Amino acid sequence: MTDALTTSLSLAELKFDAQGLIPAIVQDAKTFQVLTLAYMNRESLSRTIETQETWFWSRSRQQLWHKGETSGHTQRVQEIRLDCDGDALVVLVEPQGPACHTGEQTCFYRRLEK
Repeated sequence: MTDALTTSLSLAELKFDAQGLIPAIVQDAKTFQVLTLAYMNRESLSRTIETQETWFWSRSRQQLWHKGETSGHTQRVQEIRLDCDGDALVVLVEPQGPACHTGEQTCFYRRLEK
């Protein structure tokens, strides 16, 4: 068995969907709390790698967005992990404030009622 943390893929091997997107699960690097689920395209992923801060593709606005650009709540990237198929990412970050636009620490603050 290979140590997953030492195995890597290149950007060229990632599998983006038909819209050119790949899901990115963002987690706090210290607590591993899931902060948000967002989508990246090649450009936002490249900017994330280059700047070490998260960039995403807004499906609703059809444009790139830099997390924290208006709120100041940036996310400093510590590590990017890929799933076994290369079609999803986990982005481990050091958050500088809440992740959710509502002001909550995580976008997953609500429970589904039974």
